[in-house]
Amino acid sequence: MSFTNSRKEQLSSFSFLLPYLLVFVGMIVVPLFWGIYLSFQKVDLFGPGKFIGLDNYVRLLHDRIFRQTVWNTLYFVILTVPALVVVGLLLALVLNQKTRVTSMLRGVFFASTILSVTVVTLIWRIIFIPNDGLMATLFTHIGLEPISFLSDPDWSLISIAIATVWWCLGLPMILFIAALQQIPREIYEAAAIDGANRWAVFFRITLPSIGRTIVLVIIIEIVMQFQLFGQALLMTNGGPNNSSRSMVMYIYDLGFRRWDVGMAAAASQLLFLIILIAAMAQFYVSRRKGADV
Repeated sequence: MSFTNSRKEQLSSFSFLLPYLLVFVGMIVVPLFWGIYLSFQKVDLFGPGKFIGLDNYVRLLHDRIFRQTVWNTLYFVILTVPALVVVGLLLALVLNQKTRVTSMLRGVFFASTILSVTVVTLIWRIIFIPNDGLMATLFTHIGLEPISFLSDPDWSLISIAIATVWWCLGLPMILFIAALQQIPREIYEAAAIDGANRWAVFFRITLPSIGRTIVLVIIIEIVMQFQLFGQALLMTNGGPNNSSRSMVMYIYDLGFRRWDVGMAAAASQLLFLIILIAAMAQFYVSRRKGADV
């Protein structure tokens, strides 16, 4: 009788998991292996494929523009992820108070996160417009020569990174605030009794207590920022001279403009591999440093 009840409970639990498993397999596992299969094919959207082995990967590695998009994407991640973590943590420390003003400010800073990429790029294109934009007016007012943020190859990707940090800052801030509020107040009270200053409290109590959240935020942002697409497409269209073209934009061009689906699939697999290595490296370094994750 107990065995029958146990089987019923297992079937009941499995029935709750089944919809998620079906979606996971259909939306993640099948496309992943289908993409790997396509990466070894010479195929477009209009006919059968032909197996060509590693030729798509060889062509990618010899493509100068692809190598530049890899560097652009890595540079963008280096620009945005540390900024999102540091600024998000600083905002969380400042706004970790239960007052009406801090609650309102949390909402203000988080509001940018819910905006669409179209609205975000429109706002920042207005800010970066040469001659008449907000930044040009500010530079002129303080006696400096305005910078062509979106048309200068040295500034185009930095400008997109600034807009992206402003857009994505809400999520790290909220996660850090949630982690800070889980730290028992008694620990801070004991530190105050022992005469610990603010820096000692921050480095010896606060940071170690939110170590898992810091690792989580870094991994989430690495995965998100490697997928740069919408803001780069709408703000600069990858220019000037491919200086802001990302790997995802390159994959989009291959698959939906040049119809080279096999090569686009190969580039997608390389992007997936880079993201996986970056996330696992961060996880490994954090474990080596003793973060309990």
